[in-house]
Amino acid sequence: MTEVKFYESIEDELLKFAVIISKAQDQYVFCRHKDRDTWEIPGGHRESGENIIDTAKRELYEETGAIKFEIKPVCVYSVTAPDNFDGEETFGMLFFADIESFETELHSEIEEIELLDELPKRWTYPDIQPHLINEAKRRGFLSLSLS
Repeated sequence: MTEVKFYESIEDELLKFAVIISKAQDQYVFCRHKDRDTWEIPGGHRESGENIIDTAKRELYEETGAIKFEIKPVCVYSVTAPDNFDGEETFGMLFFADIESFETELHSEIEEIELLDELPKRWTYPDIQPHLINEAKRRGFLSLSLS
């Protein structure tokens, strides 16, 4: 069973991922990878030597084409899953971004982005990402009602 936990902080070197809940035009931004028919929140792996905020900015650009945005940390999260990282607890930083503008084309593995008023029906990571959204909402980062 997948377990998601939340923390205020953790040692920086333990942060392996950045996930960015994003809003544009009063709607939430989700992306779809070229190889999948499911939706996800933008995010990805931290590169060696990269600051976690730089990871978040890079992933947001790569996965949505966002070029003008404000971004803030929400909290640290962890995922423990038997089929991932040998069942070890892995850590990431959850961010929130308000996107003002996008490039006209996507340049990465993402096929498309979608602006939605509600949560997608088909998630890429259904055992993880809805929990991240609920925590951001609980902490006051989400103002739209996502159902």
